[in-house]
Amino acid sequence: MIREPSKTKAAVWMAGWLLQLLIIAVAGREATRELNVFQIMELRSSIGFLMLVPLVLRSGGFAAMATTRPRLQIGRNAAHYVAQLGWFFALTLIPIGEVVAIEFTMPIWTAILAVGFLGERMNTGKALAIVLGLVGVIIIVRPGVSEVNHGQMIALGAAVLFGVSIAMVKSLTQTDTSLKIIFWMTVIQSVFGFVPALYVWVWPTPHVWGWIVVIAFCGTFSHYCMARAMLYADATVVVPMDFLRVPLTAIAGWLLYNEQIDLLTALGAALILCGNLLNLRSPSTSPPRAGA
Repeated sequence: MIREPSKTKAAVWMAGWLLQLLIIAVAGREATRELNVFQIMELRSSIGFLMLVPLVLRSGGFAAMATTRPRLQIGRNAAHYVAQLGWFFALTLIPIGEVVAIEFTMPIWTAILAVGFLGERMNTGKALAIVLGLVGVIIIVRPGVSEVNHGQMIALGAAVLFGVSIAMVKSLTQTDTSLKIIFWMTVIQSVFGFVPALYVWVWPTPHVWGWIVVIAFCGTFSHYCMARAMLYADATVVVPMDFLRVPLTAIAGWLLYNEQIDLLTALGAALILCGNLLNLRSPSTSPPRAGA
């Protein structure tokens, strides 16, 4: 359905996206105080599946969720599952603002993969965006200057795998709807995590159950908010709003956990965001969809 463009409506939906991803970062930090990341991931996928059921029934039922590309769905979700594990684990090791700053290299990796595997063309703008993103990461991580930080390395690995996942999603959207892709995400990742979650299972306290439900809801429906925003405005209008997540997450970490972001980390984050803006301005570039 074609809708009349509205920057105001797009901004409202993007506010929902931003709010939910900020909340999931805090909820993930709180839940990992008591539960293993494997268990959090399993509960997120399982509860997210139940939350999707009404939308599935409204869209033709489970039969309408059939996919003609099961191997690509499995491969995409394998990459996404490991990336999310790394993202949640990184939240326990480094400031949440730093996790999100490194996460924003994901569109850079997506661009590289799109050129290598999807046949997209590399141009000067994309090349400069990649260079700025890599320099930003080097400034944040500072290899050889400071001791190797495992949290940073895990966050960077998660960003690369998120890029792999998005490149696969880009291919899947040619044949599958957004709802179908999210549906198979919850199903496949529930299967992936079932045995590991049983191995580390600890029955959550009522307090942690609240955080788990929040993670499941935000992790599932934040993507819906992004999709709705795209209905009302171009990607060049919508996606830059997501860059607010870096300073907002840093502020949340400072207010809630007294986490400090040094000047070099801020500089690295700024270069990564500049690279993303250049990537957006390059022709034939799909919008980056970062987040857990």
